[in-house]
Amino acid sequence: MSLIVYTDIKSPYAYLAKNLIYQLEDDYGIEADWRYFELDIPSYLGAAEVDDQGNVLSSTRSEHQWKKVKYAYMDIRRRANLEGLTILGTQKIWDSTLAGIGMYRAKESGQQVLRAYLDYVFNRFWKRDLDIENINVVLHCLDQAGAVTEGFEEYAANQGRDHLQSIRQDAWQAGVFGVPFFFVDDEQFFGSEQMPLIRQRLDQLLSK
Repeated sequence: MSLIVYTDIKSPYAYLAKNLIYQLEDDYGIEADWRYFELDIPSYLGAAEVDDQGNVLSSTRSEHQWKKVKYAYMDIRRRANLEGLTILGTQKIWDSTLAGIGMYRAKESGQQVLRAYLDYVFNRFWKRDLDIENINVVLHCLDQAGAVTEGFEEYAANQGRDHLQSIRQDAWQAGVFGVPFFFVDDEQFFGSEQMPLIRQRLDQLLSK
């Protein structure tokens, strides 16, 4: 039995799913295989940049796309309030490549370090307190999580970047199109709202 989880730091839905996935791991005594799937947000929601007051500085979004984005953040904040989480809308479309490479480096040190990294990066990013495009910032996040930082800059520029792209390409070919995305063995589930079905499937597999 295997559980694969795809995430992206710049997805608020992935942020809201994070603790639910931890609980799933703890309840079933399993370690999910966390993988990174960087979203191409401009391809389906357009791109925009706003200032601290929410004034639009630049945008390629249609009116329809703006409506979808505004509703999504309204819905996300409702759900975040139930969990006591802070989610501030991003001011631009971030490149989360380095954060994803950092996740794989943290993963090498085990589940505890991986969770510490995800907690630190997700929490600060969604408070607008983390520049995930700055390698020194990502190094600091790894250090705070207890991960090995030696050689990370070279890793991020070479093997780590290649690994991230390879995993994303494999995920795309396997049917992944967003996050959070789950595979329980070969069965696909999209979105944290599928958690009851994921638990049901795990129960079925464990009862065999």
